[in-house]
Amino acid sequence: MEGKVSNAAQIAYVRRYTLTEGQEAGLKITEVDNGKLRFLLNESRALDIAQLWHGGKNVSFVSKIGMNAQTTPFLSRFEGGMLYTCGLESVGGREGFELHGTLHTTPARVTRAECTQNEIVVEAETLCAQLFGGELVFKRRIVTKIGSDALEITDTLENRAYRDEQYCLLYHVNLGYPMLDEGAEIIAEEKRVYPRTEWAQKHLGDLKRISAPVANQFEMCYFVDMKKSGASLVNKKIGKAFTLDWSQETLPQFILWKSMAHGDYALGFEPATTKLDGDFAYQTVKARSCVQFSLKMSVTDL
Repeated sequence: MEGKVSNAAQIAYVRRYTLTEGQEAGLKITEVDNGKLRFLLNESRALDIAQLWHGGKNVSFVSKIGMNAQTTPFLSRFEGGMLYTCGLESVGGREGFELHGTLHTTPARVTRAECTQNEIVVEAETLCAQLFGGELVFKRRIVTKIGSDALEITDTLENRAYRDEQYCLLYHVNLGYPMLDEGAEIIAEEKRVYPRTEWAQKHLGDLKRISAPVANQFEMCYFVDMKKSGASLVNKKIGKAFTLDWSQETLPQFILWKSMAHGDYALGFEPATTKLDGDFAYQTVKARSCVQFSLKMSVTDL
């Protein structure tokens, strides 16, 4: 490309800005474009991924609420997004805790946002601490190669205190139209599937098939024992496949969430440290030590 490019931003870039309108006002965003993937990182929300596009087509589920700076209850502020990180004190719905925890609503401090000739790197830290309590630092590193179909996330949970701390994590990865559409198919190697509800049990036979939207359809949730990490959504209609891989040694559980409802049409791939409901359990990070988690998202043309 020597001599053909006046400014490197013609090929790839990373930009940081603050949103100014309506309910989005005040949110700090890091925008990344590697020439193939474009995604928005929400600095005000633990550096989670607000939206992802591949070749100009949307991949992620964005709820009717959309990005917002509000502090209202979960169901009136859940924006969906490509990645919504749940934890550290709770995931799922548990009495006495915020639904899916408070990590996502905690602002991150960006420590690096750099675009080189080969890759784009964004790093940030989110502090979760209390007076006379724990001091956990959630460090996130997101890397994508220039022109690549993939991005990689490495999260490190560091316990800076002098006592052991309990934690839990669930990575709520959300797919939406046009990546999610009637006729698409889920690909995964599962050993056993446990429907969370009787309604989910009723639809177990259609677990891997994506239907058209259905008016007032209830959501379905499944606990899946995986033979190995990795799940894909293949959509021949648009000729694309989305694949999520994760560190199964630190994220041993996998939850599949399907919402085929009109207006709330979404699919969730959710690696986690724990199951939900009565099988919920904390993990422990020892004093002055850390534990690491990794995700890889890729979107490829069929």
